[in-house]
Amino acid sequence: MMIDDKLLQKLEKLGMIALDEDKKEAIKKDLNDILGFVDNISQLEIEDTPNSSQTQAKTPLRQDCKNNDPLIAQIVLKNAPGSQDGYFIVPKIIE
Repeated sequence: MMIDDKLLQKLEKLGMIALDEDKKEAIKKDLNDILGFVDNISQLEIEDTPNSSQTQAKTPLRQDCKNNDPLIAQIVLKNAPGSQDGYFIVPKIIE
């Protein structure tokens, strides 16, 4: 596929943009280069290449441990913009 003037006009209409006349040739060249790269990628032989669904790699899981440290709440609230009596203070958004 090649980008010509007719296709570029259609892309302008679909994208609801107006391209400067002096930039249209550069844009056509850039789009044609991109399409060339995509064509090269589509011609790659990847049947024998393993992908993530074929490998047995799994995300390591950590043990889910409950931590009842009372200092955690104080540390978190200390970093909050506003807190009172162990709760966050947030601006009122509903009247």
